[in-house]
Amino acid sequence: MRIYPALIVAILFCVFVVDLGSTTVTTREYLTSAQTFKFLLKNSMFFFGLEYDLPGVFASNLWKRAVNGSLWTLPYEVKMYAILVCILYAIGYIQTRFSIIRSPKLLLLLIASSALAANITNHFAPFAPIQFVHLFSMFFIGAAYFAWRDRIRLSSGIALIAFTILLASALNADVFFVIYGISLPYLTLFAAYVSTGTVRGFNSAGDYSYGMYIYAFPVQQSIAAIVPGISVAGMIAAAFTTTFIFAVLSWHLIEKRCLKLKGSSDTMARLTRSLRFGTR
Repeated sequence: MRIYPALIVAILFCVFVVDLGSTTVTTREYLTSAQTFKFLLKNSMFFFGLEYDLPGVFASNLWKRAVNGSLWTLPYEVKMYAILVCILYAIGYIQTRFSIIRSPKLLLLLIASSALAANITNHFAPFAPIQFVHLFSMFFIGAAYFAWRDRIRLSSGIALIAFTILLASALNADVFFVIYGISLPYLTLFAAYVSTGTVRGFNSAGDYSYGMYIYAFPVQQSIAAIVPGISVAGMIAAAFTTTFIFAVLSWHLIEKRCLKLKGSSDTMARLTRSLRFGTR
């Protein structure tokens, strides 16, 4: 509900609105091309890889043929969600039958700690794809923070110390990587939840982050195609304004409505009861 509905609409928009109007091939060639169908289907599922180009689209841009380069992170995110769901189901199954795992929260903390250790180890002695291990670490640290949110203190002092150490560590790339992996989750949550005033007021209007993410790349490519040689300032102003409009529409018309459905099923309710997070 969080990823797919808005993504599918964005893919359809790219294929049949933005890119159909900017392709250098004929409409017939574009609509009957196997590449068009590959782009549509593969990018709507993620199970069979990604496609970045469409026939004749953005052929004259500096970044040629790339329609939505931002999509590369989403298969990783989907995999993380799938792994997390499998872990939660396994915990629920074991709890209901054997009562071995007394605290799912502790298990999640162990997974997050192990993922962080693996990320740091993999940096110095690679044993797995760097991107996957790094994103795996960040995802499960975030999950652990959520599970333990009632015990985590977001402090200005702690954040200042962490940020100062992070800046100082930039003098050495290896040291920076370690400090970055440890401090970034805390600093991100601090920035998100402690900030007040205008920033929080904007947050209360809606969660436009995902819409900004999935529309920014095709919008920038479209602007580059329509206005060749546009200045950096012009690109920032035009791309931000246009993308923001799409993000607002995506949130209010699609994302918000779909997210209301995710907790309504009996299956989800049974899973939540079986996990008993925080009750032991």
